[in-house]
Amino acid sequence: MEITKKIIVSDILKEYGDIASVMEIFGIKRVGRFSIRKIITRVITVQMAAKIHRVPLNKFLDILNKAVLSKR
Repeated sequence: MEITKKIIVSDILKEYGDIASVMEIFGIKRVGRFSIRKIITRVITVQMAAKIHRVPLNKFLDILNKAVLSKR
């Protein structure tokens, strides 16, 4: 799966597992309670996550795609 701006974060997590460490590079911190994180990731797209955390979308997509390639 190629990561695009319209992909829901939970879909990435289902396919590749927890990539929170990659997201932390951009200042996106882990949510304290797993249940809250699980709910939030079901509705947030990659584009929304990048915007919320003020990360350039193209850079965010590039890093995420590289991270998931290394998990294959």
